[in-house]
Amino acid sequence: MIAELIRLVQPETAGDPMGGLLWTRRSLSKLAAALACSGIKVSPTTVGKWLRMLGYSMRVNRKSLSRTAPSGRDKQFRHIAALRQQCYDDGIPVISVDTKKKELIGLFANSGAVWCRAPHQVNDHDFRSQAKGLAVPYGIYDVQANSGTVFVGDSRDTPAFAVDCIAHWFNTVGRSRYPDADRLVILADCGGANGYRSHAWKYFLQTGVCDIHQLRVSVAHYPSGASKWNPIEHRLFSAISRNWAGRPLDSWETLLKYIRTTTTKSGLRVNSVRVTKQYQTGIKISKQQMVKVNINRSETLPQWNYDIYPSETLASARMPTDA
Repeated sequence: MIAELIRLVQPETAGDPMGGLLWTRRSLSKLAAALACSGIKVSPTTVGKWLRMLGYSMRVNRKSLSRTAPSGRDKQFRHIAALRQQCYDDGIPVISVDTKKKELIGLFANSGAVWCRAPHQVNDHDFRSQAKGLAVPYGIYDVQANSGTVFVGDSRDTPAFAVDCIAHWFNTVGRSRYPDADRLVILADCGGANGYRSHAWKYFLQTGVCDIHQLRVSVAHYPSGASKWNPIEHRLFSAISRNWAGRPLDSWETLLKYIRTTTTKSGLRVNSVRVTKQYQTGIKISKQQMVKVNINRSETLPQWNYDIYPSETLASARMPTDA
């Protein structure tokens, strides 16, 4: 019987030449039917047991194929590693920022499973019109303190929203945690509200953080397709997703509570803040406004690495050079 099964699956067998794993493209029911034609009547469950005995296993799609890496990818990773080490040695705050996946508020299915006596009853369809709102969570992860703050808005994911969150974090957390800081390092993806091409992102950093707090802000962007290495993704957002897995986010307070109660064995602590301010998309920054952005691009991959200085600080620093 086993020999007949081997004969049937051999033409449809695929495998990993390095790891030795085997799998077949034919379903258990089709294999059981083929065996029945040979006079061997067994159930698909039995066929599955035989396949496991032969070393076969069930496989799922694996996201492992990547497009061509952008030029300078490895160099940027080395630059970020050196920058983080320098900040650790000098006590300079480093924050990792990004927008988490937007969430519908209401009785909607949430992926994952949870131990309970009865399943949560949720809507059979995820219609936006039935939602109480759309949560836009912008996260800030303090790399050195292993602490996060998630600002949950209900408007738009815009550069103004991102910078307001960073300014609020520095006002309420950063200034007290790093009282002597005159520099803030931001690790960000290369797209979205904090994209490296965005003029609005740089302009609002200048007016909303640098000038108000007299801070030098250093920004390092991860290359395209490398956001998974941004610390906030695997140190904060993944922990939040695990905490609310299988639980419907039926209200704003429920979502905020699950964020606040997120912890890890490494000591992660998270705070959540509700943002009700409304933000508009499509805001254009004029050339006259961009001239006022006191930006100094790094010699290393300047499109991804730059410093923005307070207006007066950089102006005075440049005077001897200009003269």
